[in-house]
Amino acid sequence: MDAREKVLAWKREATEDPEGFWGRAAEQVPWFRKWERVLDWQPPTFRWYSGGMSNLAYNCVDHHVAAGRGDHLALITENERGERRTFTYADLHRDIKRVGAALRAMGIAKGDRIAIYMPTSAEAIILMLGAIRIGVVILVVFAGFGAGALGERIRLAGARALFATDVTYRKGKDVQLLPIVSQAVAGTPLVEHVVVLRRTKSADRVRDEISWQDFLEAGAGHEEGHVELEANEPAYILATSGTTAKPKLAVHTHGGYQVYVYSMAKWMFGLRESDIWWSTSDIGWVVGHSYIVFAPFLIGSTTIAYEGALDHPNAETFYAIVERNKVTGVFTSPTAARLLMRYGSEPARKHDLGSLERLFCAGEVLNAPAWEWLQKEALQDRVPVIDHYWQTETGGPVVGNPYGIATLPIKPGSGGVPLAGIEAAVVDQDGKELGPGEKGIFVIKRPFPGLTARLWAEPERYAMDYWETVPGETVYFTGDASSIDDDGYVWFSGRADEIIKIADHRIGTIEVETAFLRNPAVAEAGVTGRPDELRGQVISAFVVLKQGRQPSEELKKELLATVRNELGPLAVIGELNFVDMLPKTRSGKIMRRVLKAVILDKDPGDISTIEDEGSVDEAREAWQHLKTGVAAGD
Repeated sequence: MDAREKVLAWKREATEDPEGFWGRAAEQVPWFRKWERVLDWQPPTFRWYSGGMSNLAYNCVDHHVAAGRGDHLALITENERGERRTFTYADLHRDIKRVGAALRAMGIAKGDRIAIYMPTSAEAIILMLGAIRIGVVILVVFAGFGAGALGERIRLAGARALFATDVTYRKGKDVQLLPIVSQAVAGTPLVEHVVVLRRTKSADRVRDEISWQDFLEAGAGHEEGHVELEANEPAYILATSGTTAKPKLAVHTHGGYQVYVYSMAKWMFGLRESDIWWSTSDIGWVVGHSYIVFAPFLIGSTTIAYEGALDHPNAETFYAIVERNKVTGVFTSPTAARLLMRYGSEPARKHDLGSLERLFCAGEVLNAPAWEWLQKEALQDRVPVIDHYWQTETGGPVVGNPYGIATLPIKPGSGGVPLAGIEAAVVDQDGKELGPGEKGIFVIKRPFPGLTARLWAEPERYAMDYWETVPGETVYFTGDASSIDDDGYVWFSGRADEIIKIADHRIGTIEVETAFLRNPAVAEAGVTGRPDELRGQVISAFVVLKQGRQPSEELKKELLATVRNELGPLAVIGELNFVDMLPKTRSGKIMRRVLKAVILDKDPGDISTIEDEGSVDEAREAWQHLKTGVAAGD
């Protein structure tokens, strides 16, 4: 049986008997008590494994210790300052029990919420596991969001305690977090306790501050045991990453979520106990939750948690970590791939990457030129580079190339095929299913265990934002524009509301950005549409050049020719701006709504989730400068 036949058989099993398929998947993880029913679906919401009793954190750590694997290396933490720590499963077991006892001493118990505003570090991961183990619901907020974003998330979650560090490390600097914490807490009276892990001797203090050490010591003598939780009880809540203006708090559970991230770790990533696995994400994002922390621990493998920039102190950092730790699998982002591409392949040549077996990307589309560079130049075609697609709300992958089942032929620029249990389609604006190659909205026809079944404190918004009634059925509406080709591969072209319509032709932002990346001078590109009297819309482009390349009129003409050659005359560039950076969310997604606000000379709205607010100012300055000159291209 070849790879395609294996994958088709796997998908057919899920399509013909979905509840049987997901029931068998659930049998692969431990349960205190088996479920009574696999799925109870009352559109738009649903329950998985009702009546089943489990605990996500218990299965991540206690289960392995009880099975005699306590001495196995569980966690490696590193940071850009060269500090490195290691923890076995027995070490984690000791530490998460201590955290649970300390939370109980604080009066925090099952069902309460705590907020974690800490970088990707051992203490943060231990806190996540220790809280979930006793039934406390965690909300991790990326350690870099501003006070407004932090405070809003704390209020939405109703968190009783906030855990923070005084600084995080970024490109050689101590980024101060305490002023942000103080401001956020001032507007959130529900917060009763603020615990601070101090890394510096800063004199700044937060009101009623408790030190990390005092917090732990207060738990001495308190109950250390875990709790058993019904499958649909929440393990964590997490805000969407912020390409939209208002965050939504997705809820993920002890049952369905656990089964899904474990299963996809096996099927999509081929994760196994012997792996040294490195997801370069941050614990503040769903990728960090699912594939830095929970799935690798559920499998019983070794996971690496890294704090800092992948190109600091130099461009070799990424490759050095792979070599030093003998990493076997990497999960990174297209943004990281394009960052590494800016430095060329020479840094990769200086390191032995022989341990690496596979590399995965997700976050945005891995544009074909970036894939080609990573696959053929950086990794010299030795291991597969596999793109895939998912959302905060899905908990894990929904489209991809299932390495753990069989690796299909890779089509650069495609996210792969819908994975087993994901009944997907592309529909038009009226909900009519479209044929191969036709562009529309990517929808999923039935729930799967990783999909969030509700938003925290906003049940009405969940139904309104995510589920659409189309002829004959109710479907999950991803909001992403795509097409599916004759072979079943999905091609994403951007958010549906970012599609550019030029003289009645629809073109995706991803398609235009990919075309720019075909030029060897371009490191990154972000595009959006702007109104045009003649054509309806034209393209506004913002381009970041590779190191050593300088803006010029000649290069501008060359780039316009590249896009025209790739996409034809329908891709009309209204103007092209050279910038040093693009406005992105902290998780690396280009904020095209900010680009659109800039070119329309409007307020970009909430930019609290942006990676570098200076990039907004820079884009705005580029546009203001352009308005006084002559627009490029036409």
